Parts: sequence; C-alpha cells; structure tokens
Amino acid sequence: MADVEPARSASAATLERRGSIALITLNRPRALNAVNAELSAAVGAALEEFAADSGLRVAVVTGAGRAFCAGMDLKEAAAGRDVMDPRHPEWGFAGLVRHWVDKPLIAAVNGLALGGGAEIVLACDLVVADENATFGMPEVHHGLFPAAGGVLRLQQRVPRNIALELALTGTPVDAIAAAGWGLVNRVAPAGKSVETALALAGEVAAGAPLSVRAVKRFMASREAEAGAWEQNERVWQEVNASDDAKEGPRAFAEQRVPRWTGR
Repeated sequence: MADVEPARSASAATLERRGSIALITLNRPRALNAVNAELSAAVGAALEEFAADSGLRVAVVTGAGRAFCAGMDLKEAAAGRDVMDPRHPEWGFAGLVRHWVDKPLIAAVNGLALGGGAEIVLACDLVVADENATFGMPEVHHGLFPAAGGVLRLQQRVPRNIALELALTGTPVDAIAAAGWGLVNRVAPAGKSVETALALAGEVAAGAPLSVRAVKRFMASREAEAGAWEQNERVWQEVNASDDAKEGPRAFAEQRVPRWTGR
C-alpha cells in the first residue's frame, strides 16, 4: 500500500500510517500483549495521535506476535501494580475501552483475545479475525470481573444467553462460532487478519469523513451507557476488594490452582 510510514517499534504500542489508515499494534509479544500501565499509556497516546490527525480516517488495532491480547497482565496485578495509565485513568483499560474517538476502530484479531483482550475487541466498531483466533472471558477463573466493558458490551453484540454462557463459564470460542453470533464481521485465513482488516478499513475510508464520523457517533449510543458504566464500576470495586480477587492473580503467577473462599 502506498504512503506507508514505519511504526516506532520501541514502544509498548506502535502507530504506523498507511495512507488514511492508522495501524495500531499492541507491542508486548513476549507477554502475549498482556496489558500493563506502559501498554495502556502507549495505546492511549496512539489513539490521541489518530484522533488529532485529520489525514487519518480509520484505525486498525492488532497485536504483535502470535496473540492479539491475553488481557490484563496478572503478574502485575499479583504484585499490586495498576495496569491503567496513571495520567489518564478516564481512558479505561488498555488506554482504549473508554477512550472515545469519533473515527472507526477495526480490531484485527490475529490470535487469542482473552479477558481484557476480548474487551478491547468489543470496544472496536468492526472485527476481523484469523480463522484460528479465539475469544474468551476467563475472569471468573481468576476471581475477577469483566469490568472493562465485557458484561456491558458483549450482551449488545451477541444473544444474551450466549453472552451469559461466555462470561459465566469463561470457556473460549473460535472465530467461526463468534462470526455465527455476529461478534466478528469477517473471518480471514490464518495470518491474514491484518491484511483483511486493512482492506475493510480502505472501504470505510473511501466514505465522506464527516458522514462516517456521524454514523459512528449515532450508533455508539454513548449517552445510554453512562449509567451502566457507573454501576459497572461499583460492581468492579466490590469484586476487586475481595480476597478471591487477590488469590486469582496470585495463583496464576504461582502456576497453581486457586483456592477460593467466596470472600
């Protein structure tokens, strides 16, 4: 594709310009792009750069290496370190899930998208996935709660009984099943999700910019979510203060089965 500006690879997330399309890449491949504070800050900054550049009309979000995103870095959580950007907590998990931009975001799911990784996918407007990609919300197995929009958005994207099953069991599903429920727009051959997402982004970018942005604003229904987000935060605070919320990440870090107390 013409007009490609290379990404800066040192950051925990990179932005590469491809004409009118921004390619934002989560860049912690050794940790399966698990989210820590550094990644949250880098993604948030990339979104700000995308939003401010009038020449960029659509962004594709993907992960470096073999995963899209494994969710919250549980080792950071076990050590008591926050995974949010300390300067911009209002942007939410990964600097993205509550970071409003009025240009379309397309998730290119190149591998597993678990927990917060699935919530990043749900925060995007369109989804392209490799045929071997997987989606899941395993928070209940770590004493946690899908507080980054999982329980709010999943039931808006798939039938409610499916959303309940995914969130209550934590069992991952493949891209074909997710597409059948309407969670995924396009399934790509293995290794082709970014290429397919860039092609889809090109179709979106061909539209009139003001029209595209107006469509996103009115379909997002952000005002209707405001009260739900406040309730979501209260539930998260309750769960996060529990002993089980400490035990889950600790057990993960120690590679053992968690010992739940229900407290």
